[in-house]
Amino acid sequence: MLPQPQQRMIILIGVGLLALLIGLFLIRDRSFETVQRRDQIRIGYAVEAPFAFTRENRRVTGESPEVARAVVERIGISQITWVQTEFDQLIPDLRNGRFDVIAAGMFITPERAQLVAFSEPTFHVQQGLLVQIGNPHNLHSYEQAVQRGEIRIAVLDGSIEERIFQHMGIKPENLIAAPDIPTARVAVESDLADAFAISAPTLRWLVKYEYVPQLEVATPFVQPNPASTAGLGYGGFAFRQEDDALRSAWDRALSSLVNSSEHLQIITPFGFTADDLPGRITTQEVLSQ
Repeated sequence: MLPQPQQRMIILIGVGLLALLIGLFLIRDRSFETVQRRDQIRIGYAVEAPFAFTRENRRVTGESPEVARAVVERIGISQITWVQTEFDQLIPDLRNGRFDVIAAGMFITPERAQLVAFSEPTFHVQQGLLVQIGNPHNLHSYEQAVQRGEIRIAVLDGSIEERIFQHMGIKPENLIAAPDIPTARVAVESDLADAFAISAPTLRWLVKYEYVPQLEVATPFVQPNPASTAGLGYGGFAFRQEDDALRSAWDRALSSLVNSSEHLQIITPFGFTADDLPGRITTQEVLSQ
């Protein structure tokens, strides 16, 4: 028989281990179980065509919502509740519990990855230029615009395109940061800028569905040197960092969808082509570039 002090020590250790196991059970990530139990998932989006927007019949659609629908079907959830907010409120609203996932064509960046957990990439947008009809400055690449020295390029403030041109060494005075797409478009129409640099799917959408009779997509177009775009232009879905179970279930469903013919069929109506598929790169690899 063990001495009494040793018995007490063994009892204390046992109690401690039991408390630890109970604690681990209580804090276990139940994010996917919660969604399954209520058979409903809340998805946040912001209106930014072609990535996410609403049609006249109030249906939420776009590249990200339609891919999300395919994923939700795969994980066995029958109901989606769509929650619209402003783009700059997506991450705060997600973290505050207003919805469970962001489906808004959000680009994967190290800064955002400090606040949310991204799915594996679902797209990698190519670049392009919107120019006046006839392409009067004969622009066919970002490098060409930078090298010529006098070309003025409109970009969205804080955009990937702004970062690309800054990395390529454009003169600061030749980079015109616009707050939104209509402002950048008008800058080209009114000759305040010689071209508007933005993702190719967005350009295709603008030309096809928006009334821009004075503008066209610069064709042919040579994509920027990969050294200037490493890790840029990849996007996916975003989750709360603590909701690892939900993100993992989502990624498992994505693995059989992304880069497939079904995936391409889903996103083609929104201006995406096979060139905009992400390939086999992982989110971790995107963030490490």
